[in-house]
Amino acid sequence: MTDRKGPVLVELDEAPQAGPAAAPPVPDLGPQPQGHAMQVVAALGARRPNRLAQLFWSALVALVGFAASLAAWEFVTGLLAANPILGWTAAILVGLVLVTLLLIALRELVAFSRLGKLDDLRREAEHAISARDLPAARRVADHLTSLYKGRADLALGREDLARRRDEVFDAEALLALTETQLLKPLDAAAKLQIEAAARQVATVTALVPIAFADIITALTANIRMIRRIAEIYGGRSGTLGAWRLTRAVMTHLVATGAVAIGDDMIGSVAGGSVLSKVSRRFGEGVVNGALTARVGVAAIEVCRPMPFSKGARPSVSGLVSRALSGLFGRPS
Repeated sequence: MTDRKGPVLVELDEAPQAGPAAAPPVPDLGPQPQGHAMQVVAALGARRPNRLAQLFWSALVALVGFAASLAAWEFVTGLLAANPILGWTAAILVGLVLVTLLLIALRELVAFSRLGKLDDLRREAEHAISARDLPAARRVADHLTSLYKGRADLALGREDLARRRDEVFDAEALLALTETQLLKPLDAAAKLQIEAAARQVATVTALVPIAFADIITALTANIRMIRRIAEIYGGRSGTLGAWRLTRAVMTHLVATGAVAIGDDMIGSVAGGSVLSKVSRRFGEGVVNGALTARVGVAAIEVCRPMPFSKGARPSVSGLVSRALSGLFGRPS
């Protein structure tokens, strides 16, 4: 053999390259945020009333009212006997208190009546859509126009609906036109209320370390949000009406499992923010904000006098993205 002069190429197996891609995954340091505050609020709102407790509190209120009435009567009659001027003054003040209580009761009754009217309109609209009943659809359009006749922000929509109403001869098309002209602006205002409530609940949960502060904030923010949504759609719920409406919304959410954290939307929101992976409180804030948005969407469905048309239902993930964008980082 002849000796070969020159460079010799020796092939070696490639050694694994060290880099970020070869690093093991970061272990999960704890359970995913569960939205504890909103879970408690939903449980409180959807809890079935105890009949025995209702009987006790009703009897206690009646007893206190009876005792107060007797005390006021004896107080006024005693003053009338001792000093007629002071007695008539006390009688007038007691009468003002009774008149005020009567006006408050009447306001609550009117609030319940308006909420019932929204329910009736929604059922009538659902019937018109399912039966393709044009006369029923025109009645729904007329009732909604009458309901919002005093709203200055819907003046242009009412005028356009009145001008085009008789030109539409299909029930579904007429209701779609009514929804566009009268309800779309109200939907936009309701979405702003949802975003504000979700932002408030998420911020307090993430930044305030005081015990029960997140639960109290979530409860008050959700009740206020539901009440304002009802007012936007013409419900104008009173104190008792707002609480009843809140119970109806929470009961629906609990019954359908909508406050559960295991679905894809809430999971993506909880895991999408970098801060939610670094801090559990920030993660809880994001999830509580997302659940608040879900409560708001359910409140819209309950208070809205018409069902949503196809593609018009608000997206919970979109509401959360707009509400929390720039707060904890945009959820992915």
